Amino acid sequence: MKLWRRLLLFVLLLAVSAAAAAWWWLSRPLPLATPTVELSIEAGSTPRDVAQAWVQAGVQTDGWLLYQWFRWSGQARRIRAGSYELEPGITPRSLLAKMVQGDEAFERVRLIEGWTFRQFRAALAKAPNLKPVSAALDDAQLMARLGLPGVSPEGRFFPDTYVYSRGVSDITVLKRAQTMMQQRLAAVWAERAANLALKSADEALILASIVEKETGRGEDRARIAGVFLNRLRIGMPLQTDPAVIYGLGEAFDGNLRKRDLQTDGPFNTYLRPGLPPTPIAMPGLASLRAAVRPEPTKALYFVARGDGSSVFSEDLAAHNRAVNTFQRQASARKP
Repeated sequence: MKLWRRLLLFVLLLAVSAAAAAWWWLSRPLPLATPTVELSIEAGSTPRDVAQAWVQAGVQTDGWLLYQWFRWSGQARRIRAGSYELEPGITPRSLLAKMVQGDEAFERVRLIEGWTFRQFRAALAKAPNLKPVSAALDDAQLMARLGLPGVSPEGRFFPDTYVYSRGVSDITVLKRAQTMMQQRLAAVWAERAANLALKSADEALILASIVEKETGRGEDRARIAGVFLNRLRIGMPLQTDPAVIYGLGEAFDGNLRKRDLQTDGPFNTYLRPGLPPTPIAMPGLASLRAAVRPEPTKALYFVARGDGSSVFSEDLAAHNRAVNTFQRQASARKP
């Protein structure tokens, strides 16, 4: 009987010691091989896979112990896929909580109003921890991948700051930007002014891209849109330099010449009436709104003052006077 009691006491002491050791281990910071340890957990990964992946990534502990903790916690099946970053001080307990809560590590990329799609792609290629899946695709293949085969990519992505999980594909960011533009465009088109001289939301997108490139001054956008819509109504060429520049592509060296304006092409709005065939940039929300709710104006012309604002004229004579005035001022400012 005494032997039985001794054995029972010994087992109880072992259990208490094991429980104390487990509690100590769960509350003790995990050693890390580097100042931060990162891991992207793919959907469908098992708790055992996750435990081993953390060890391989640089968490210096026994993978079997980590797996057993996930398993016996009762929360192993709640571990979420995503990108995670560990810093010194993380314990097995807080590591599991981080994965269950989906407390991921994020990056962000900013896509700027007025950028072309080529500039968008360049920014995505430089974005940190973003898989460059689209790098192997040309524009046509990429648009087909996004479900828009045969559609030009220009203007189809909304400029904004996009937050993403580390390790995701750049296709994911592009899809979000494309969806955002569709939603924004549909919303502003639904609120368009009556008797708007545009036939479709796509035409509004094209005009908005021109407005975006013609001015960075918010208060001028709606009036500039009004000028271009006045020209469309009377069949007057839009005569917008940014469209010609876009048509020149990489051949543009920063200096728009007279011969460029006299060379025919789909984006030469001096020689061809109406809107260009596609947008020429990625317009922001303010330019989208200006295109569908222009400021009522009789002006047919405008010229930049040189400070970001524009002077508007109703006839060519007044416009020429304004051009001469501000060209002289610009010449006087040159060293």
